[in-house]
Order: sequence, then structure tokens, then C-alpha cells
Amino acid sequence: MIRSLNAAVSGIDANQTMLDVIGNNIANSNTTGYKTDRTEFEDLLGQQLSSPTAPTASSGGVNPMSVGSGVRVASIGTSFVEGSLEQTGISTDVAITGNGFLIAQKDGETFYTRAGDLKTDASGNLTTPDGAFIQGYSAINGVVTPNGTLGNLSVPSNSVAKPKESADITIGGNLPANATTPVQSSITVYDSLGRAVNVNLTFTPNGANSWNMTGQSVDPSSGALTDAWATPQTVTFTNGALATINGTAVTGETKVAMTTPPPGWAGSLSIDFPATTAAGSLTQVAGQQTAAATGQDGFASGTLRGFTIGADGTVSATFSNGQSQSVGQIATALFSNPQGLTKSGATMFQSSTNSGLPQIGAPGSGGRGAFVDGSLETSNVDLGKELTNLIIAQSAYQANTKVVSTSSQVLQTLVQMP
Repeated sequence: MIRSLNAAVSGIDANQTMLDVIGNNIANSNTTGYKTDRTEFEDLLGQQLSSPTAPTASSGGVNPMSVGSGVRVASIGTSFVEGSLEQTGISTDVAITGNGFLIAQKDGETFYTRAGDLKTDASGNLTTPDGAFIQGYSAINGVVTPNGTLGNLSVPSNSVAKPKESADITIGGNLPANATTPVQSSITVYDSLGRAVNVNLTFTPNGANSWNMTGQSVDPSSGALTDAWATPQTVTFTNGALATINGTAVTGETKVAMTTPPPGWAGSLSIDFPATTAAGSLTQVAGQQTAAATGQDGFASGTLRGFTIGADGTVSATFSNGQSQSVGQIATALFSNPQGLTKSGATMFQSSTNSGLPQIGAPGSGGRGAFVDGSLETSNVDLGKELTNLIIAQSAYQANTKVVSTSSQVLQTLVQMP
């Protein structure tokens, strides 16, 4: 009787643990990046009632007889099957498609997580919701050193994109054939301090298939005009295509530097004529006038507007001047035995002696999954399966209580024997 009681009690304890695990799974069915647990049982050592005997010439063999001592929880394993992805549209949200964990540090401890609902704090640090710092490789002047020293990643709110002085003004479009009036175009360029400077270009007809190009820059402080060249630059066309500039045949992309760039210009400023085979090159054919300065390569300084996270974990800050710059790259970790990781709460794991050492690198490399920005990995809990397991655990629990009740009644009957 005592054996049956002990076995039933062990069954109650084991199935109670299974109910605890199922309850926790169901509770976390909406937890970002949660990985479901599974309870596995094993039987206890049985008491051998008789030993086996081998067959002889006069009798057959006899199998052993034993009575088990009950059950216990062998392990509670974690399923790292990838959860489905949910699009959020939030730039700080990332999901990992494939293997790997984000790396976070808090209070001197290192954690690993699949939950990519990242935040920024008042100092611009990239963190988990509970304040752990996301680890990665910092960028210097917009260049990330792959597999460099890990550290906290941050995007300071007071970040400023440095200005870039314009070096080229691109010319394109069409100068009408047989035109008799000048064609003018104006464009804004930027000096080394990011100040906006207007440059005016004028194409004046100079006979058949020939134009004189002149230019002036406007000082933003005084409004004074500065001629780009002491004499006009001569541009000619053949069969509608650009042929020569100042008598030199055009064979491809051609740049004409200003003899006198705007005042205070640190470098040179050139007019860039695309190759005649390029889309948008300068032409002279019958039709409307579309010739204009179509672009330039400088920009003013800019203030931080936000940031994005690329598939390879690169964090790129975006600025008000339309520019973007890499500020770092989020690192991810692989483990030879992720089942050996220990849960630390807040959807975090820590390495253990049985998980193996973390293999750290960039997302999308060495078997590590890539990032999907603006998305989150949902919990991988299968509610249908958990509810089914709930019924199984409940039935087993109740059955074990029946064994206790029956064994108790039998013992009472034995005690009450006359």
C-alpha cells in the first residue's frame, strides 16, 4: 500500500509541475519573443520482486517482476522554434529570422534575448524595455569595424550631420535648337560650413549649334555677385549631342571647373556634363527648353530625425538634411546548445556550462539570422496544444488522487479487520 501511495504522490507532484509549466506558457502566449517550455517525465527506480531465470532443458525462462516507485520530472525543455513575425512599423522593433540572440548587458551581467522591442533612453542608448543595454559594434565616422569590440550602442538625440561642400553641379535637359534668347538656371550649393549659396548659370545662343555658358555666385552675406569665369565657356553640339567644350571634344562625362568659385570656397566647384549616352545628358534638339542645373553633391548640416536598423544589424541615423550615417551595428550570438541556456525573466536567457560559449558576430553571417526591421517575433506558444496538454495533465492529476483515495480506503479496511 505504501508503494502505491508514494507512486501516486509522485504523480501528483509531477503533474502539478506540468500544470505549472502549461499555465506559464498560456500566460505568455502574447509575450514578445517568448519560447514555450515542455515538461518531460521519467519513471523512478522500481523494486524488483523476483529475478529473471534462464531457460533450461526441463523448464522455460522466467521474466523478472518489479514494481515501480512512481514518476518524476526528467526535464523542462525550451522550444526555440521561431515564432511568427508581426509587423509594427516601429523603427526600433527588430525580429530575427533564423538562429541567434540579441546581446544585452545590465548591472554587469550579460543576457541574451529574442525579444526585439527595443527602446532608446534619455542618453540615446539602445535598450531592452527593462533597461538592459543592447551590445554591438560602434561606427567611427560612419564606418563600422566588423567583429570589433562590443559595447553599448547609442544614437544621441543631439547628433548633428556635418555639412559637405558642393564640388559638382550637374547640367542636363535640352537647349532648344535655333533658340534666340538666353536660357537661365539657378541652383543652391553649400560651402564647407553648410551655408546655402545660389549659383546662376546662363546659356546664350552663339550661332548655329553653339552656346556661351556664363555663371555667377551670390554671396549669402552681402548679395555680391562673383563671375565663375572671366570669359564665357563655349559649348557646341553635333546632331543634337554635346560635341565640344571650349574646343575640346567630349568623349564621356566632362567637368568644367569654375575659375573663381564662390567666396570662401575651400575646394573647387565644377559644372558636370554627363556623357552623351547617359540619361538626362545635355542635348540641343527641336522641342521645349528643359536645360537646367539638375543636381549638386553638397548638403547643409542636419539634426537627428530618427534611425533605422538594417537586415545586417546596421543602425543608421537619419538627419533633417536627408542624409543618413551608420552609428553602429547590433551583434547577435549563437550557442551550440541553446537548450542549455537558463531563463532569467524579462524574456532573457543567460549562458551556462551546458549551453556552450556564445559565438558572437553580425546578423546574417556564420549561420546567424538576419533582422527584419519594424517587426517583432511573437510568442511560439501553440494555445491549442497547450489546452490539450492541460486536459491531459488534469486527468493524470485527478487519476493520481484517486489512487491515493483508494489506497487510503484499503488501508482503513485493513486496520479495521477484527
